[in-house]
Amino acid sequence: MITLSAIAQRVVQSILARKISPGERLGEQELAGLFGVSRTVVREALMQLQARGFVEVRPRSGWFVVEPSFEDAQQTYAARRVIEPGMLRDAGKPLQSVIKRLREHVAEERVAIKTSDAATRSVLLADFHVCLAECLGNRFLCATMIDLSARTTLVSALYQSASAAQESNDDHADIVTALAEGDTARAETLMRQHIDVLAARLDESRAGLGSGRDRLREALMPTRPKAARPT
Repeated sequence: MITLSAIAQRVVQSILARKISPGERLGEQELAGLFGVSRTVVREALMQLQARGFVEVRPRSGWFVVEPSFEDAQQTYAARRVIEPGMLRDAGKPLQSVIKRLREHVAEERVAIKTSDAATRSVLLADFHVCLAECLGNRFLCATMIDLSARTTLVSALYQSASAAQESNDDHADIVTALAEGDTARAETLMRQHIDVLAARLDESRAGLGSGRDRLREALMPTRPKAARPT
């Protein structure tokens, strides 16, 4: 039987893949049928996600994916600007095996961008920051980055264009190069610049211009095994 954690993880991964939109309704009965569990189990999983800030319950309407306000969007990037450069500042010189993994990840991003695989592209670009936290060996930072990456995806769906994927991939490649050269100060600066550029692309007038929503059954199919991470 699928666990509470696995249900929550599936929802977060679908957010990262942009298969579930801000404001999407998550019906308890439909989710129970999809996962083969009781509504009680689904409700407990949704309550976990509510505590993490991903879903909300509306009186007499049910559960919905949150729609971050523009202020929430700005604060999301402000939080990332503090956490991620600081994470690199304390990195030391990464092992060669870590650099190899990060380079492979950046290469996968590039392939997804070239093949116009939007779901995988979205997951990979967000997952780079989680992968970096994992490579640096801090499981608490990793958990934080999973949530920040998913929240950033919700923010991006509401307030940003999806046309700058290649620029993000180039930024990731530059950060990895700086780490490979042992220049953590430069990597920290590049990360801060990367986050600042993303934050500058926030556009409050885009709210409500989303590209539509997939059916829930399709949305909650696993995106790709490699992207699944513990919640």
